[in-house]
Amino acid sequence: MYRLFLSSQDRYPFTLVCAALTCALMPWYTVRWHYGPLPTTLLETGILVTIASFAIESWAQRGLPEWRSPFTLPALLFIVAGAISVMVAPSHSAALGLYRAYILEPIAFFVALSVVVRSWAHARLILLGLAISAIALALPNLYVVLQAIRHHALNLAGAPPVAIYQTPNAVALFLIPLIAVASAIVIYSPHVGDRWAAVAFLVIALPATLLTFSRGGYVALLVIGLLLALSHPSRVWLVASLALIALAFSRIPAVATRIGHELNPADPNNSLDQRVRLWKATFRLLQDHPIFGTGLSGFARSIDPYRSVSGYTDNLIYPHNILLNFWTETGLLGLAAFAWIFVGAAQVAWRGWRAGIPSWRPLQLGVLLALMGIIVHGLVDVPYFKNDLSLEFWVLLGLSWAGRREVAAG
Repeated sequence: MYRLFLSSQDRYPFTLVCAALTCALMPWYTVRWHYGPLPTTLLETGILVTIASFAIESWAQRGLPEWRSPFTLPALLFIVAGAISVMVAPSHSAALGLYRAYILEPIAFFVALSVVVRSWAHARLILLGLAISAIALALPNLYVVLQAIRHHALNLAGAPPVAIYQTPNAVALFLIPLIAVASAIVIYSPHVGDRWAAVAFLVIALPATLLTFSRGGYVALLVIGLLLALSHPSRVWLVASLALIALAFSRIPAVATRIGHELNPADPNNSLDQRVRLWKATFRLLQDHPIFGTGLSGFARSIDPYRSVSGYTDNLIYPHNILLNFWTETGLLGLAAFAWIFVGAAQVAWRGWRAGIPSWRPLQLGVLLALMGIIVHGLVDVPYFKNDLSLEFWVLLGLSWAGRREVAAG
């Protein structure tokens, strides 16, 4: 087991193990307490322990680790944009907490991870941690939804039941990027053990995601499936098969009911109509705050005067659109910085898929598909501003960059 993940030549053995354990803790940002006046979470504790271990092991080697990457400059700009957003936010203390959790800590974790992951065996250990998080989230959610179905208590006019998280969409947002990675590994990995492990993961994660009844999640999964099929030599048959499966799935009564709410503009449970109203109000808000937005944690308070513009009535803390999320929270500078990060991530993953080491290529394709899923789902939701999602994003980038750097080192 030791040789499967680690070797006696590893330079950062403790940091690597801490990073994997932290990846296994992602849903547990819901476990909260205070160190004196400072709030914290179980996930944040794991992140800080990992960063501390990385600092200690780097100091012990009497050398500065290689920290530069294609993400260095845009990440620094993102950090600066976040700092400005703290200053302009209505509540500096609330904004500072989000700045720490969504920007500083995930980026610091990325730096540590991209340095300590030096082989596919290391990446496999991090992926195991991610899989543990996903399964710990998926199984309870599967149980509560199946119990609701069993007792004829599933009401698809509103949100389906959810465990651990507060909304089913939050479950789908976390699971879908990992489903993209696992799907690519199933089809392309040269390691039989990795393929079977990915299959086992999908057997749990895919049904759990489908049973969130997240309509944005369904579209994201369909796009990921289509892109994965197009990457394969048998693309014609795979695309046709996927289209038939998607059509059959959409005709399942519960799914058809859920989708039907979105296709009827007069339906009071049409969430897309509320999204459009929300976006109209947000654009009006941004006319008054075009440069800096509303600051971290500022949207929910700042949107109130603009509700009458569109008749928006929900109480959401973000605009539920990836562009508007970053614009309102971090201003134009933060939006530009994240766009730079995202494009750089897609380029790194694409090059890794096209010309990478065979063991790493499926992961690189999976990260590329995950990014596409994040964009698609992010058109109607919040795929980054959450403790688990921001860390998951930077972990996937760290793994992708580690794979590209191993190619350069080879």
